[in-house]
Amino acid sequence: MNKVKGMICLLGLVSSGCIWSSSSELVLGPITGVSQLYSYPNNCSEICYEQMTLEQTVAHYLNQSLQRDGYAGQVAVRLEDGHVKVQFPDGVPADYGTRVMAFLGLGQSAFSAAQQLNQTHVWAYNWRFFLPHGMALANHYSVQLLHFPPDDSLMKAQDYLESKTTDRWAALLNLNGVPKEQTPAYQTIIDLAPVAAPANVGSKLAPTYAAFTPYVKGMIALWSQAAQTGQSYPMVAFGQPVRQWLVQSYGAQFQYAGAAKGKAFATLDLGTLELGGRQVAVLGANHPSQIWYAADPDEYGGDTGKADKVGIQVMGQDLVASCWQAEMGAKLGTDPAAQLLQCQQRWPAGSTAVCEQFYQSIRQLNPSEAAERCQSPG
Repeated sequence: MNKVKGMICLLGLVSSGCIWSSSSELVLGPITGVSQLYSYPNNCSEICYEQMTLEQTVAHYLNQSLQRDGYAGQVAVRLEDGHVKVQFPDGVPADYGTRVMAFLGLGQSAFSAAQQLNQTHVWAYNWRFFLPHGMALANHYSVQLLHFPPDDSLMKAQDYLESKTTDRWAALLNLNGVPKEQTPAYQTIIDLAPVAAPANVGSKLAPTYAAFTPYVKGMIALWSQAAQTGQSYPMVAFGQPVRQWLVQSYGAQFQYAGAAKGKAFATLDLGTLELGGRQVAVLGANHPSQIWYAADPDEYGGDTGKADKVGIQVMGQDLVASCWQAEMGAKLGTDPAAQLLQCQQRWPAGSTAVCEQFYQSIRQLNPSEAAERCQSPG
């Protein structure tokens, strides 16, 4: 714990030592600091949507992580001497607390950045600081780089993976062979802005990127590497703002085919991120929710045929990206370019298979209706 102790204590998270004892008790930090990092109270103002104490809130998110990492049992959380202490159940590796504390240490840097943003009047009144709690921390398969979490994931669900966006991508992973119970371990999410905000304010978060960049880079370095083997997990970069951020933030550390010609890192482009002597394969993808806008007839003057055509194109790209993520995560070390080609062959652009998936999942047709509609797609 020496390395973690130095990190956390320098960040001010713990005021009187960092403890990982033989009895698997972890001191997360002082009550005030832990409350800030866990966005406590998550959804309580005058009337509380959920009546949860700080101990219950911390336990709730840590238990989500344990479950998604495949560990049985529940944590025990207590307040003592002004600090929050956690007891892990039997069967959880002794170094699991190291992963938790490294994550919270980076979270503390993000909270400090958020405070600075508030002082410079960048922070909005209806934003909430929200770290990606509840992710699989040790036994995940891939990393997802996204923009920001929707506010109801914090305020209502208290689950970072409960949203239309994550539900849709989980369904695509499942369609590509990932068992439903494993999809959360593929969706270990890092957002450019750890800010729970209304879904329609994405563009207003752009001024926060620079402040949060050290946090995001630290998180990518931490969560893109397997705890036991040191191998790199594949990463999917969702949406144009995220893809652009990668190029701008990493410079020569991030290479992709069009970089030398100044081309944007686009959907289904492959990139390689160099991190401390190891390489992380990165695939550009659409944002999971883009298809709902792309396939909206109102965007084309009410022309449903045109909306369907664009929607099928986006669906094909999403099926290829989720296929790549599923296969790369299941077989670490697989050649990313060869795997992308295999997925493109599995889901050919404009094919009947892609068309049917569009009409079933987006237009809500049953399989026979979708098959009939796709006899002449487009």
